[in-house]
Amino acid sequence: MRERAVRLVLDNEGQYPSRWQAVMSIAAKIGCTPQTLNDWVKKAEVDSGQRAGVPTEMAEKMKALERENRELRQANEILRKASAYFAMAEFDRRPK
Repeated sequence: MRERAVRLVLDNEGQYPSRWQAVMSIAAKIGCTPQTLNDWVKKAEVDSGQRAGVPTEMAEKMKALERENRELRQANEILRKASAYFAMAEFDRRPK
């Protein structure tokens, strides 16, 4: 539905005085808010390279990499604390 709505706006925007008028008219017909449809159109333009910005695919990759980086930092912190704990336990142990 999203792709169809975006295509409707892009194909029919010449029939309206402005893009916003086209968005408002088509949004009313498909049952979504004009702002949502306008955001979809802008994102479609970014993804196709017609507008500057970060494409959806790249944004998803960046988000996944940031999540992985955060998880690795947390794991590294846990390992660092465990290493320090076991090192202290080794020093506290009585020699045989």
